[in-house]
Amino acid sequence: MNRLVKLYHQLGSPPTFYRMTAKWQPWLLWTGIVVMLWGLFDGLFVAPIDYQQLESFKISYIHVPAAWMSMFIYLAMGVAGFMALVWRMKVAEAVMMASAPIGAIFTLLTLVTGSLWGKPMWGTWWDWDARMTSELILLFLYIGVMATYNAYDDPRKGARVAALVAVIGLVNLPIIRYSVEWWSTIHQPSTVNLFGDQHIPWSMLRGWLIMAIGTKLYYGYSVLKRTRLLLLETERHTAWVQQITQEECKNA
Repeated sequence: MNRLVKLYHQLGSPPTFYRMTAKWQPWLLWTGIVVMLWGLFDGLFVAPIDYQQLESFKISYIHVPAAWMSMFIYLAMGVAGFMALVWRMKVAEAVMMASAPIGAIFTLLTLVTGSLWGKPMWGTWWDWDARMTSELILLFLYIGVMATYNAYDDPRKGARVAALVAVIGLVNLPIIRYSVEWWSTIHQPSTVNLFGDQHIPWSMLRGWLIMAIGTKLYYGYSVLKRTRLLLLETERHTAWVQQITQEECKNA
């Protein structure tokens, strides 16, 4: 426990965070790419064709992991926003803002692939049902967090207001998750059940889970890279950034 507390405090320090995470990025990037390629290959070429949806089901190996990531990243952003509000942690602010564009891309990918999947299944590209609408609201929340942050000249003040938006927006996550159960919707119910019987065979589920791991590894790489760049930008007048800049210039 003491080691975890020590690590927490170390990662809360911008210079320590910057130096510690440098060696993690390559491992997260290449492992994530390999795992995602494995998941795509398994889903597109190994997994069987769905007896009802036929080949159109294959798009789920992009759509479903992207949908999971859109909510996972917002949760991470909301937690970082809460930490930024309560403890005024610069690293938490940077993590929150670094997560926003990544989550927005995954959410947009979810909406696009969902439309491509929905057209042959439902006969329409879009329907204002609860699941689709709440996912679209999630995209607007990501955009709202980024717009709020950029609306202020002072990045610390912008981060605090953006953190408030991010925390309030967490209420949308259970709406997305349970929308198909609370309201009448054309979207299919949740297929994966963590605590009960699965509604999908392992041969199909496997690709989703592999992609879920791969996308999280890639998110880890992306958020660390963007967080480190944000810290360099916001802390550019500090001694530790100038020291790192000098070190990198010498090694170049």
